Amino acid sequence: MRPHNREPQSLGEGTLDRMARILAVRNIDQAAVAEQPDEPEPLSRLDALSAGMPPRYRTAAADHPQVLAWAREVIEAAVAPSPGARRQVTTGPSLLMAGVVGAGKTHQAYGAVRELVKSGVGVRWRATTAADLYAELRPRQGVDSEQELAAISRCPLLILDDLGAAKASDWTEEITYRLINRRYNQMLPTLITTNLRIRDLRTYLGDRVASRLAQMTTRVEFEPVDRRRHRTAA
Repeated sequence: MRPHNREPQSLGEGTLDRMARILAVRNIDQAAVAEQPDEPEPLSRLDALSAGMPPRYRTAAADHPQVLAWAREVIEAAVAPSPGARRQVTTGPSLLMAGVVGAGKTHQAYGAVRELVKSGVGVRWRATTAADLYAELRPRQGVDSEQELAAISRCPLLILDDLGAAKASDWTEEITYRLINRRYNQMLPTLITTNLRIRDLRTYLGDRVASRLAQMTTRVEFEPVDRRRHRTAA
């Protein structure tokens, strides 16, 4: 038998009337149903990542040779949790970026995260300044500071910005040590920026933290140029 190709049928007036009555009974605006917008296009992984970043850094691009080298190492170390699954950032090297205020350290850090996502690997990450970290972890009623510290310590990738900018105390030194020590032991990649000179870190952070940073990070010294002021002057 020859197959019959049926022409698409239009809805008759009776059918349309029945639909209109059903919508009216349910208090549904027929015009609103007819004008439903199309589903938005799904975000790419890079767009989704950028949406979660501070607006200033959503288009950040890493171009420092040592930062790009770090990204390549982390990408190479990424592991698939199961056969056929997307490779994920698990362990890897860390970077300590030092330089004056406005040298572009934070821009490079966010750009490095975007570089990882552009490569196709999966990455769970967090970003905080040292001052915000201490504020979040200060003991106060209704907040489990230990649980929050554990979550930050376990995050596969962490940006710790402006280390050394907050006022130093025995408590901040202890918090910094616990965070860095946990990430050091688990070999979790960490991007650290500081305005302190490398040789001044030991005085501010203490021997225990400075020693672990020396072992776990590649140190990158940025040129002593405040790029923010340079752009403003230009």
